[in-house]
Amino acid sequence: MRIDPHAHSSRSDGTDAPAALMVAAARAGLDVVGLTDHDTIAGWDEAADAVPGTGVSLLRGAEISCAADGITLHLLAYLFDPADAALAAALARVRDSRGERARRMVERLASDYPITWPDVVERAGDAVSVGRPHIADALVAAGSFPHRSAAFAGPLAAGSPYYVHHWALDPVEACALVRRAGGVPVAAHPRASRRQRRLVPDATFAAMAEAGLAALEVDHRDHDAAGRAAARALAAELELGMSGSSDYHGEGKPNRLGENLMPPDLLARIVDEGALPVVSA
Repeated sequence: MRIDPHAHSSRSDGTDAPAALMVAAARAGLDVVGLTDHDTIAGWDEAADAVPGTGVSLLRGAEISCAADGITLHLLAYLFDPADAALAAALARVRDSRGERARRMVERLASDYPITWPDVVERAGDAVSVGRPHIADALVAAGSFPHRSAAFAGPLAAGSPYYVHHWALDPVEACALVRRAGGVPVAAHPRASRRQRRLVPDATFAAMAEAGLAALEVDHRDHDAAGRAAARALAAELELGMSGSSDYHGEGKPNRLGENLMPPDLLARIVDEGALPVVSA
């Protein structure tokens, strides 16, 4: 069974509509794909409607923006109850903060780059909230950078003078919120030194494990060999599961569906513990 549990649609910062993501998953030979848009479940229904026509089962989730002592961490939450009021309110607060952050960054960038807020909104399309990837797309469209990655390595980087922080959940609190909503939390790319200089310390993951963290994403493009080894050792020490994924964003990133996979036994555990079923083909 080929399971890629971490992919994005145009409802956040991917370029494929949810239904198109399901088609792409079928072409990649996947049996199960996870739709984990940033801080939103807006694409769930469209993706679920595409399951019968593609033959690919859908693992419903979201990637929650978290921060521990100013260090960014993303938490994948699977099969939680979307009607849970506390988790829904937290996701809404993150989306609002991300949108305001994007507007403030565009204001700073506009002094040096040919970019406006309407340009960015146009690039965001049907996304639920506007984020840095849409700013990157506007910068690429303006001819300032060749692709998203170059924009993120330049003015959109965390150390850039154009960068603005946004509110994010504490990851330990986020794990507890997800569990109370009937979901199963998995830490995304926890040792991705290629994308950020500061990494969340092991002690935070230990606290997250106490709050219900189920697994670490070990096999990920942004983990080098040392990062994968460190994540694997940490998961073993904390007796957590080990996952893998593509973190697919369509044309927004070079990541390809199915390049890393989740073990079937971990999916079985997530389904057993989650409040929702997988939408089966």
